[in-house]
Amino acid sequence: MEQWLGLNEKVVIVTGGSSGIGRQIVLSLLEQGAYVYNADLNDQELENPNYRFIKTNVAIYENVVSTIQTILEERNKIDILVNNAGINLPRMLVDVKGEKPQYEINEPDLDLMFNVNLKGPVFFAQEVSKYFVQHDGGVIVNVASEAGQEGSEGQSIYAATKAALIGFTRSWAKELGKHNIRVVAIAPGILEETGLRTPAYEEALAYTRNITVDQLNGDYSKSIPIRRVGKLQDVADLVCYLSSDRSNYITGTTINISGGKSRG
Repeated sequence: MEQWLGLNEKVVIVTGGSSGIGRQIVLSLLEQGAYVYNADLNDQELENPNYRFIKTNVAIYENVVSTIQTILEERNKIDILVNNAGINLPRMLVDVKGEKPQYEINEPDLDLMFNVNLKGPVFFAQEVSKYFVQHDGGVIVNVASEAGQEGSEGQSIYAATKAALIGFTRSWAKELGKHNIRVVAIAPGILEETGLRTPAYEEALAYTRNITVDQLNGDYSKSIPIRRVGKLQDVADLVCYLSSDRSNYITGTTINISGGKSRG
């Protein structure tokens, strides 16, 4: 597998690589022999000589510039950027019952999700692309969501930011293709639970959908043709493939990875 993908000694930035999908992406890239830099606010230490954590607030431009400068000083190159960092706070447009107005869309939550989910990818892609253009090549993988393609009840801010990221992907691919830079996105569907799915998150999402927390975790096999939820490894494998030269004719598109789930 390592030889086939050819990621050995590639220098990769993964934003938000300390938990969830990002963590598995980091682990899978390390298995492929890449040098992986995790740009996140908090670290989960790894005993791997190819792993490096750099504390980064992706929504602060100066942080992003500093992180990229540090990587270039240490490795003299960057080959791949995985824009994974994101945040999802379930919020509804209108609390019809009027019982929990804190779950309505509000300006602080709008700002937070737009800053992390959109400013972060823009800042990183912009700064990394300055290097890519000078060296005639590179790959950007944006982690979007099925919610950005179909919408999501109670998660409209999150869905909107992921839809925008899909739009950025198409446009950046058109802008950067002439410089041998590929830009692709993935749209994961329902995945196995991680530590990010907290009781507070589930309570908010259940309320915005007017159901109970128990009803949130139904039998998804009925709506997923492949009859199971996705594994983090499934997503990480796709990211590794898209990061490699084996996918060198794939750009400007978003690959849905949802087991065939759709509203149809």
